[in-house]
Amino acid sequence: MSPENRPVVVFDGVCLLCNRWVDFLLRHDRIGRYRLAAMQGNHGRRLLQTHGLSPDDPSSFLLVQDGRGFTDTEALIRVLAGLGRGWRIIAWMVRAVPRFIRNPAYRWIARHRYRLFGRQPQCRMPDPAHAERFLD
Repeated sequence: MSPENRPVVVFDGVCLLCNRWVDFLLRHDRIGRYRLAAMQGNHGRRLLQTHGLSPDDPSSFLLVQDGRGFTDTEALIRVLAGLGRGWRIIAWMVRAVPRFIRNPAYRWIARHRYRLFGRQPQCRMPDPAHAERFLD
């Protein structure tokens, strides 16, 4: 898969929970399947707007895959499944929870992410070892 065609995960670069999610992806996505874009950057902001999310306070992270945007637990499930191996089982388990339960729970956490997990004063700067994975 060429770098331009890899799926993109758009995340909140100041949210501590979101940054833990990015750390998780960097650790478990060993083949570099996913590119990353902070919503505070030009690429992330543009992708959020293109897919109908507010770039100033999105209620979800965004996965852009094959030109389509996925949010909430659908994005989470697709990213986990894309990591392969045992993560596909976890994705299947999340998908087994009815959408009318899992999506509102996800959105509640997303709305309260700063209060629950904290935030840092500035956007995450990529480690030089992973810089090529980040779009901005």
